[in-house]
Amino acid sequence: MSKYNVNETAQNNGDHEVHKEGCYWLSKISRKKYLGTYLAYYSAVVEAKKYYSRSKGCKTCSNKCHTS
Repeated sequence: MSKYNVNETAQNNGDHEVHKEGCYWLSKISRKKYLGTYLAYYSAVVEAKKYYSRSKGCKTCSNKCHTS
């Protein structure tokens, strides 16, 4: 199981990225919301969508939930 956070600051296109603990990009985020511990990144993205409807996985650590 891994811990996940969502970036509270939207990207230029309005998306909020979900990051797994240990992700390089997570360390670069100043405002993040802890989502909890999940077996799979997909569940973390579902949780993030409760707060930010335009949530997606990080291209680096949750690529299968990342959309361009």
